[in-house]
Amino acid sequence: MMSEAIVSDQQLERRGIAALIEGPHPVHLVDCDLEEADLSGLDLEGWVFDRCTLRNTRFDDANLEGTRWQSCRGGFALFPGADLSDAEITACDFNNAVFRRTRLTSARFRGCKLTGADFSDARALDVSFEETLMINVKLQGHSFRKQKLVRLDFGQADLRKCDFRAATLDGCSLRDAQLTGSRFEGADLRGADLGGLRLVDATLFKGAFISASQAGQLLAELGLKVS
Repeated sequence: MMSEAIVSDQQLERRGIAALIEGPHPVHLVDCDLEEADLSGLDLEGWVFDRCTLRNTRFDDANLEGTRWQSCRGGFALFPGADLSDAEITACDFNNAVFRRTRLTSARFRGCKLTGADFSDARALDVSFEETLMINVKLQGHSFRKQKLVRLDFGQADLRKCDFRAATLDGCSLRDAQLTGSRFEGADLRGADLGGLRLVDATLFKGAFISASQAGQLLAELGLKVS
């Protein structure tokens, strides 16, 4: 197995990254600054990004398969059309990042901040999110069917037409989320925050499991008096 080429404390643009591609693989970047770099279309398969600055960095159509991302700061980073299959993304801040049309097959997000991120039209088979802030995220039509979701905050997220059937939501929040067309049959919502439910959304939860206290809260929020 080829050893990693470790590069640390460097400010890198496209030319520098392209030069590293020609050297030993895979490359492990530590504390590097790639802010606003255009890395579109590059083959970075297996690279490691450790505590890197990636704000406004462009990865359009890049090959990022099997990459690892740890404690990176990537607000407004752009990944449209990139391949992030089998990527592991841990404790990263990708607020307002764009993952439109990104391939996320078997990717793993853990302990991340994804507030405002756009996953529209992402190819997300078997992607997992755990203990992640997903407030205001765009994730329409995603399937969470039969998954165990742990400490995900979907507050105000666009979850229209998502599939939560038979899923378990443990410590999750759906407060004020957009849920039109979503399905929850058989879902266990007893560990979820369902605040902000509107009357028009109540039927979405038909067949789901909720606690007695949640039922009282929902009835109160729907304007009914519980005695």
